Amino acid sequence: MTVAVRFRRLREATPPRYMSAGAAGFDLAAAIPAPISIPPGGRASIPTGIVLEIPDGFEGQVRPRSGLAKRHGVGLANAPGTIDSDYRGEVEVLLANHGAEPFVVEPGMRIAQVVIAPVVRAELVESDDLGATGRGAGGFGSTG
Repeated sequence: MTVAVRFRRLREATPPRYMSAGAAGFDLAAAIPAPISIPPGGRASIPTGIVLEIPDGFEGQVRPRSGLAKRHGVGLANAPGTIDSDYRGEVEVLLANHGAEPFVVEPGMRIAQVVIAPVVRAELVESDDLGATGRGAGGFGSTG
């Protein structure tokens, strides 16, 4: 299944692209004029220079790149982030440095990936009586 996602570059920016034939997500790159250092435990919003036009009925799920997580402990502060179909601003990636060393984001560095996924909108119905389950209100590890 494919869906057309149009994009626009706001300035000099690496276009989003899939890095392999079987990749689920396309990569986003940092569109920054100079390196940005993120200290251990810190976070930074990194612009991509890209605006996406995601069709109605879909979302863009912004996800971490596994290589950055494995090698540097860098992920997303809000993983996964969501790009709604009606958003037309610049895509920014909120990187978080969970590693022990400062992490430097270089201009053009691939920093995240986006998976385009269908969205089902819920019809929210208020009710005084909700169906019972065997689990009930147990949460946060209640199932073992």
